[in-house]
Amino acid sequence: MIVARYVLADLLRSQRFIVPVFVYVATLGVLFGGDPGPAPAGWPASALILYPVSAWLAITTANSEDPVARLVTVAAAGGPAVVARGVLAACLLADVVLAAASAIRPVIPIVTHVYPYPAIALLGGGLAHLATATAGTAVGLLCARPVIERVGWSLLAAVTVVVVTGVTPWLPPVGTAVKAIETVPPDLPALAVDAAIGLAMAVVASLLSAASTMARRTPRPR
Repeated sequence: MIVARYVLADLLRSQRFIVPVFVYVATLGVLFGGDPGPAPAGWPASALILYPVSAWLAITTANSEDPVARLVTVAAAGGPAVVARGVLAACLLADVVLAAASAIRPVIPIVTHVYPYPAIALLGGGLAHLATATAGTAVGLLCARPVIERVGWSLLAAVTVVVVTGVTPWLPPVGTAVKAIETVPPDLPALAVDAAIGLAMAVVASLLSAASTMARRTPRPR
């Protein structure tokens, strides 16, 4: 998608992605440095931490342009729905990359250790991280422009939602995904459902973002 490539290029130029990505990579280094231990190792922790990181990255991606520049992009792209899809695609690509890094990172030291990481464990780890990452993307898109204009309120809303929902173990998709990955072997059907819920949430958040842009552009009757 042309818009998605444009959004990614703009995000890379701004370098605003560096801090959230660095925070998460550093977290993976702490969790999986040295002896990773047997599966699920640090996956429950890294999956939970990916939730706020993905929300942070989604806000950064959605807010990479100032409001005036975004209006120009919307006009050039053919409407707010096209731009919203591009932003969503860029966020989901980042989610896949971070989820893959999270699931694969513990496997690297296995060359020098004796812990087995079967395919079912790797699949469960990937699904758990996709579930929390896409849920974080949904939160970030709902807390970014144009839904919430001011950055301060945006961050406050995102932190509140992440804290309230992330620590509730029975609440899908984050709480249930973290709980499902803790079992050995992981509960793959439950994790697949959580990943699907997270993706659906992100799509709905993207639609609401596009609707918010259209509502702001529609002139009010006097």
